[in-house]
Formats: sequence, C-alpha cells, structure tokens
Amino acid sequence: MTSKKIEKLLKQALIHDGEMHYRLYEYELEELLDELKSSLAKDKDDYIFSVTENSGHVAMVLIENSEQVHINEEAREKLKAFWPATYESNMKKLIPLFAKQLNTGELPINGVKTLR
Repeated sequence: MTSKKIEKLLKQALIHDGEMHYRLYEYELEELLDELKSSLAKDKDDYIFSVTENSGHVAMVLIENSEQVHINEEAREKLKAFWPATYESNMKKLIPLFAKQLNTGELPINGVKTLR
C-alpha cells in the first residue's frame, strides 16, 4: 500500500472518527505494551501513543504515565482530551509522517511531555 493510501485511512480513523479494529490492536500493538510502558517511564513522558495500519484497518494505543492503557476509539478520545485546541491540526501534521513510517514497516511511537 502506498503512503498516500495509508494517509487516507489514518485521516478517516483519526480525524473523521472512523472505525478502528481491535483485532489489529491485538495483532500489532498489544505485544508492545511492556516496551511502551518502559519507554514512557525511561523518558519521563506524560503519555505515549502509537497507531498502525494493516490491510486497510487502523488501530491505536495510548498509555498514560499512570500506565492506564486506552485502545482504539478510547485512545483517540483521550488524545483529543489532551489536545483540546490542537488535536486536528496536530493530526494533520503527524498523519503524513505516520503514513511514511508505516509504509516503510516502521511503527510510529510518540512520547509526549506536557508543559506545566
């Protein structure tokens, strides 16, 4: 699949509130939870998230520094809550980068520190 097609699928899921697939989360993201939690603690991030695409389906995971895990639509809604004024503009900037990474077989993983 091309980066442009992946980008379109990510936009549908992340910006236009499209459906995400739990089985894809289980297949590609669930096994990374320990690694993501470790990275979150090591980097002292406030939360970390990742998205993936496979065979036209999208999945997402977001982990808070409390280690609470949010999956797919719940993860998207949590990220919207963290970025109330900038979610859509941030996604419009990030999605093309995510699509390129996914197209090369790399999983985009994003640790975030919030300003206090």
